[in-house]
Amino acid sequence: MTDPGPFSTMWVMQPTLKDAIPAIETTWVVVAAVLVMFMQVGFLFLEVGFSRMKNAGTIVPKILANFSIAAICYWAIGFALAFGGAGWFAGTAGTFLGTTDPSAFPAMEFSQAVVPAKFFFQFVFCAVSLAIVWGTTIERIKFGAYLIYAVVFSALIYPIVSHWIFGGGWLQATSGMQDFAGSTVVHLTGATGAFAALLLLGPRQGKYGEDGKPNAIPGHNMPLVGLAVLVLWFGWFGFNAGSTLGAIGGRFADVAVVTQLGAASGVLGALLVSYLITRKVDMGMTANGAIAALVAITAPSGYVEFWAAPIIGFVAGVVVVGAIIAIDRKLDDPVGALSAHGIAGIWGTLACGLFTSPRLAELNAIGDGGLFYTGSFHQLGVQALGVAAAFTAVFSVSFLVFWAIKKTYGLRVRPEEERYGLDIVEHGMWGYPEQFMPVPGSEYHPPAPPAGRPAPRPVPIGFTTGQEG
Repeated sequence: MTDPGPFSTMWVMQPTLKDAIPAIETTWVVVAAVLVMFMQVGFLFLEVGFSRMKNAGTIVPKILANFSIAAICYWAIGFALAFGGAGWFAGTAGTFLGTTDPSAFPAMEFSQAVVPAKFFFQFVFCAVSLAIVWGTTIERIKFGAYLIYAVVFSALIYPIVSHWIFGGGWLQATSGMQDFAGSTVVHLTGATGAFAALLLLGPRQGKYGEDGKPNAIPGHNMPLVGLAVLVLWFGWFGFNAGSTLGAIGGRFADVAVVTQLGAASGVLGALLVSYLITRKVDMGMTANGAIAALVAITAPSGYVEFWAAPIIGFVAGVVVVGAIIAIDRKLDDPVGALSAHGIAGIWGTLACGLFTSPRLAELNAIGDGGLFYTGSFHQLGVQALGVAAAFTAVFSVSFLVFWAIKKTYGLRVRPEEERYGLDIVEHGMWGYPEQFMPVPGSEYHPPAPPAGRPAPRPVPIGFTTGQEG
């Protein structure tokens, strides 16, 4: 080769393997984070589909506002509490992403992706956990309550629990708790916050009869629910496979296959059980079977061999049907989040104590093999401790926050506002305006009430002017 001369940059422009590895790892982590971010679309569609028409529109600003609040709060303090340093309780370095030194975030130092990529990936996890909280509360909660709790959740509650289990805190470092991608950290945490809110919020009007038995309040758009589940399923490959925080070696492909096998088995389990109970293939139960299985396989996704994934997913699909039916008798959870994210999250976390492969526990350098390999209940006990600790902490703080909101700002809209719907009450417009009012330029007119039934109540004065009626 001819000498390029002293002024050529040919030699210094050639990338080395040392340069390429961080670039590849960073690319994969950002792509995975974008997949997880796309799950916000799934939560939006899911809650809109399970809502009635009069409450469908309010989900849009709620999802956008919560996602935005989580971004600012997690950047300011959450990421530092979750991953900055190796303290037993919480991190202490990295507020406002003030450093990009990998050594400041030791729990993720094994990955050569750059720190901003790791931050973005962990932030979208926080945003998913926050989104889980609100499915139980649709159709009767004040919009401002979302915003207040979002600040506390994304700045303090989620980061501290994630530090315990993801960031080198006491449950991970001392006890050896296994949770590869967040069955407890993300899903149980979100469901526990939802449980605290629901206890103080109460059921929707008409949910329970005078005899205490639940009435069905169907969502208005089940095809949208189906689309939501497929969007969430798609995003979950970023959720679980992305938790490898790297592409070199291809391990993320194993995690993706485990995720798929678990999810598919959950659909079949829920479909079977709902048919045995009702002799019908219930749409909502089938959808929640997929979500519950995805939640359950999240913790074991990096710890179990392929054969265990269908077992974990199938059990989740079976359990979620019974859990939804049982919880519905006492608590009004319109989307089934307490079951699909809470109960299934517990099952998935405990499943590590049963099915974790010793070789994968050694590869992850966390905990031991499960009962079916070792004959020991040790890892199962560690997993149960982690579940109990996370639930107790999140429930205690969340209940206190929601209680304070209820006593000051207020948690629930007024009864007459609930009757007319949150779209018009909180936002001054409907998600489906032609269902409720004549629209200029349209030939559509609201249908006449069925014969023998009273005419609908007129919209009270003030709801169209922005003033209280």
